[in-house]
Amino acid sequence: MSPSADTIAAIATAPGRGGVGIIRISGPRAKEIAEAITAQLPPERYARHTVFRDPDTKAILDDGLLIFFKGPHSYTGEDVVELQGHGGSAVLDLVLHACLRQGARLARPGEFTERAFLNGRIDLTQAEAVADLIDANHASAAQAAQRALQGQFGQRIQTIVDDLIQLRVYIESALDFAEEDIDFLADQQLVERIQALIQQINRLETETAQGVLIRDGLTIAIIGAPNAGKSSLLNRLTGEDLAIVTSIAGTTRDVLRAAIHLDGLPLHLVDTAGLRQSNDPIEQEGIRRAHQEIQNAQAILWLQDDHDPNPAALPELPASTPVLHIRSKIDLTGRKPGFDAEQQIYALSAKTGMGIDSLKDALKQLVGYTPTEGGQFLARRRHLDAIQEAKAELQAARTTLQQQHAGELCAEALRYAQNALERITGRFTSDDLLGEIFSKFCIGK
Repeated sequence: MSPSADTIAAIATAPGRGGVGIIRISGPRAKEIAEAITAQLPPERYARHTVFRDPDTKAILDDGLLIFFKGPHSYTGEDVVELQGHGGSAVLDLVLHACLRQGARLARPGEFTERAFLNGRIDLTQAEAVADLIDANHASAAQAAQRALQGQFGQRIQTIVDDLIQLRVYIESALDFAEEDIDFLADQQLVERIQALIQQINRLETETAQGVLIRDGLTIAIIGAPNAGKSSLLNRLTGEDLAIVTSIAGTTRDVLRAAIHLDGLPLHLVDTAGLRQSNDPIEQEGIRRAHQEIQNAQAILWLQDDHDPNPAALPELPASTPVLHIRSKIDLTGRKPGFDAEQQIYALSAKTGMGIDSLKDALKQLVGYTPTEGGQFLARRRHLDAIQEAKAELQAARTTLQQQHAGELCAEALRYAQNALERITGRFTSDDLLGEIFSKFCIGK
């Protein structure tokens, strides 16, 4: 992709009724279009109250504040004008269509941020953080997105890339002087420098995995026999009466979903129908859906009624899905709440809340989630995949240098590692990927 010569415009505030509505214009004709609507622009970065007029009829459309940002010192790196008027949808549409008639075109979703990236104002991690900050539904996610937006994640990547470049320069220079008697590639310090890079990327991989968790969360299926306490547990974890709870087995016939946060970790809970043999076609469909959710879940809570003398056996589950074994209704049996190391079970009562805190801690430990004060940044699965690819290339570089003494192969592996990391920040990124990323933004951002 390359920066466009078009001038774009869009409503930058959310649809609906509000006190203030903003129209953003960006591009080479932004100043000209704004002057046609408002007669005169204020000095750069100054707000001026003015009237917004239809350029053709001179009719007053609205009045509000006008701000001009001269490129490259603007959000997009281009000339940008913001018209801040009243927040009614009708009046905003009138002003926007006046801008479009003057030669602007309607911006695509995410096009303002796309231009900021293409013009070098931000890297791709910061661009993605803009969308994540807008979509954040919890304070911890918003704070983590803000850290990424400030460049914390991209700076971590760039530090490793800079070290990689220095190492590549050294190795490739040594290859250029292969006829010299000194064998630069036999230097143990080279292996140690690669190992130091691997250690850096190990730390970054752990932090990035945490960032992915904060953004995407964890999907957990609550399963068990009918009347094992699944719906009661869902209600206890969410703090709401979302699911119907009765003493009648098989009350839950469909999938019920809810979202909670544990110290900033989003959990997507799925309450399912009780697993048993049934001739009821409605219950059969509920059980079929339960098995489907089991296949899609990232973790399983397997509930067994602690006062049931013949608890159901664990059904066949995906081999890679972690399972927490839970004994419920311990208020009826007197079992001690919490984790039983001998039986490897978690004992709790959803009715009284006993043992719930232990289960919450176990859920965080299950995915290695460790909330920290002010250090986490938001990340995406593609970031983690690229970091793991770079790590594998670094390990290959170390192996070829140690075992084969192959400088050319080592240098090539380091180049691949660098390319993988630079895909994260957007230096080497396909147009298709950029199109996919920015298409998910809201219009006006």
